[in-house]
Amino acid sequence: MKIAALQWDVRRADVAANLAAARDGLSRAREQGVQLLLLPEMWATSFPDAGDDLRAMTRMAQEAALRLSEDSARLDVDWAGSGFAFDAVPAAAARPFNRLELFSRGERHFAYDKLHLFGPMAEDGVFQPGAALPTSVPWRGLRLSGVICYDLRFPEATRAPFHDGAELLLVPAQWPSPRSSQWRALVHGLAASGQCFVLACNRTGREIVARRKLALDFPGNSLVVGPAGETLAEGHGEAGLISAEIDATTAREWRRQVPVEHDLRRDIYGSPSKSSTSRDAPMI
Repeated sequence: MKIAALQWDVRRADVAANLAAARDGLSRAREQGVQLLLLPEMWATSFPDAGDDLRAMTRMAQEAALRLSEDSARLDVDWAGSGFAFDAVPAAAARPFNRLELFSRGERHFAYDKLHLFGPMAEDGVFQPGAALPTSVPWRGLRLSGVICYDLRFPEATRAPFHDGAELLLVPAQWPSPRSSQWRALVHGLAASGQCFVLACNRTGREIVARRKLALDFPGNSLVVGPAGETLAEGHGEAGLISAEIDATTAREWRRQVPVEHDLRRDIYGSPSKSSTSRDAPMI
């Protein structure tokens, strides 16, 4: 199957422009035979500024996701990305989650709330952290999971999908240029240690972020990496699709040849628990 990341300069609070970019990318993905399209972290709105109405931004982000899901169902191209989300009716002081969702055939199929919030950019002042490790779900003949951006630095979180049998891991991000070498190393290391494919989408452009009003450049170095840690596709700063063909049997063969899960020292580490999630989704 063919999977792709769509990278572009995500415009802060400009939902119309971001939705237009995502819809155009979805159409081009269909033309190129892509079955799954991953968008950047906070693709519809980017991160908020001080004084932004978080409930209004959440509503706009969810409306954009609904419209994109309608396109997705019509085109038969599944898509995933992260954005604002609340559970049910939020309390007055409640903060939103940064939630990764996968929509398959127009229905939500997977969801995960970002566990680790990036303190230097005051994410912890805007969002509430997730409360569950990422699960994995069956999707089009393989098992799929995901984490979000800063989660890459926490092997405690990224190891959960491996133990749950994930063969494809999604990573939407807004990872800036000064740390781009670390992004690349972490994505490749995740694929090799997890013996899985990783589809990682990073944005392009520049944005003034957080309370300190830092100007950050984003390199658009989206990646598709194979279970041996090999680069299958990589972005180089321009907006557009970054795509590659993958085959789940490759990940399964690596796990057969190098049986990491079987050889785990449970007498030392204990038995890893299967990951769980409070975000129910239909199974395919």
